[in-house]
Amino acid sequence: LQMLEQQVVGGEQAQNKDLKEKHQRRKKFADERRLQLVAALQESNEDSSEQALLSVYDSIQEELRAKSKMLEKVQEKLRAAETEIKDLQLEFGLEKMDYLSTIQRQERELMLCQQLLDQVQSLVRRDCNYSNLERIRSESVWDEESGCWRIPEPVIQKTHLP
Repeated sequence: LQMLEQQVVGGEQAQNKDLKEKHQRRKKFADERRLQLVAALQESNEDSSEQALLSVYDSIQEELRAKSKMLEKVQEKLRAAETEIKDLQLEFGLEKMDYLSTIQRQERELMLCQQLLDQVQSLVRRDCNYSNLERIRSESVWDEESGCWRIPEPVIQKTHLP
């Protein structure tokens, strides 16, 4: 009676180990596939992609329409990204041109100041400390707090002969 019960409850193949192993492999594969689908759904932020993964289509035309809509959405996102890239490149180009013009303007002003100094230096008295520009540059100190140079005061050195 117990043998009959075991055969009825477990079926004819209740004792077949190969069948049990095959069933366990299928279950393991199904669990892995389910975990992969769950991971794919979690990675995806779009509702349409979730729908596409979970949808069962009645016909090829429905599948084609759904995938065409997804393609249009992706293409629209691509166009938006390309437009943003072009805007950023244009903005970068304008900033670059602005920086270059600022540098050129500052170079011209520096050349003007240098030429003025060269012209004025010959007019400064020899006994004044401002007659030597290199010495003035070496004695000048940049003040971080005020954001300007501290230049030594002009001094006239009178030499007295005995």
